Amino acid sequence: MPSHPTTEAALEELLSRPAASTVAALAELSGDLLLLGVGGKMGPSLARMARRALDAADRNDVRVIGVSRFSEPGLREQLERDRIVTVACDLLDPPVREQLPPASHVLFMTGFKFGASTAPWMAWATNVFAPAALLERYRDAQVVAFSTGNVYPYVSAQQPAPTETTAPAPMGEYATTALGRERMFQFASDRYGTPVCLLRLNYAVDLRYGVPVDIARTMLAGQAIDLSTPLVNMVWQGYANRVALESFALAAAPPRVLNLTGSKHHSVRAVAETLGRHLGIEPEFSSDEGTLSLLSDASACHEHFGRPEFDGDELLAMVATWLQAGGRVLEKPTKFQVSDGRF
Repeated sequence: MPSHPTTEAALEELLSRPAASTVAALAELSGDLLLLGVGGKMGPSLARMARRALDAADRNDVRVIGVSRFSEPGLREQLERDRIVTVACDLLDPPVREQLPPASHVLFMTGFKFGASTAPWMAWATNVFAPAALLERYRDAQVVAFSTGNVYPYVSAQQPAPTETTAPAPMGEYATTALGRERMFQFASDRYGTPVCLLRLNYAVDLRYGVPVDIARTMLAGQAIDLSTPLVNMVWQGYANRVALESFALAAAPPRVLNLTGSKHHSVRAVAETLGRHLGIEPEFSSDEGTLSLLSDASACHEHFGRPEFDGDELLAMVATWLQAGGRVLEKPTKFQVSDGRF
């Protein structure tokens, strides 16, 4: 299996391939694993990794249950073929929400980001209200929940990147509701003793989407790269999947917080130039470099789980190979250029 996939099947196999540490971690689960928001960008490959790890650990007694509205045609059927139990559910619908199956381990992947500045009520409902309601039901479970680096303040290149001890300073409606989501998990942990691990992620890359995909597609379209945000974090999604599944062991009351990203802070200009060499394109830039970026320091994560297997230039080479092979791209831009918090 080549390290640079060029087909959907090869990419999904690589994204969902469990490490030995993931197999060992899931072998310790004491009950079913519930994935809320499995229909999102990360959900399908993460669910498949969980099922493959459980199979490798000979834990066929543990079900992987994926919950989503399943708006993408065919996704539910694909997951069920991979032996993921699926439940169609709008988590904002109380009668339906109350029928969700019990589970001992719950992974929250739900969230509302793009459109938060124009429909803030949906951001608050999805990011704050729904987790609060669901935590009533799953108060006795171990919980891992995705959050975002957007809760941190923007920093200059001369400042240290925020760590887990940096005080949140959210900018804009989305980031504020993301912090509100974290507060709901902290409340449940304080009130019920629910063990929680919060993963502040930015930005995942799976070749069909991600910061380098956005930059490469801009170049391929003959457009200039915006340097308003001069630096970015990125992380291979397969690594993020693995960390999420292995983080149940870190869940605690009060919640454990962990930054989840790659090992480098990437210059947007340098990313464009590297991609340009792979693609045979000389990048153009539409602005001078800005002064502030949304970054985080994931040293603690790397100490626990090691560094991503694909990082830096190799990840960029994988993106270029995928695009040159005509690989499918999701129309889900990261909007990494946004520097005012309005998504």
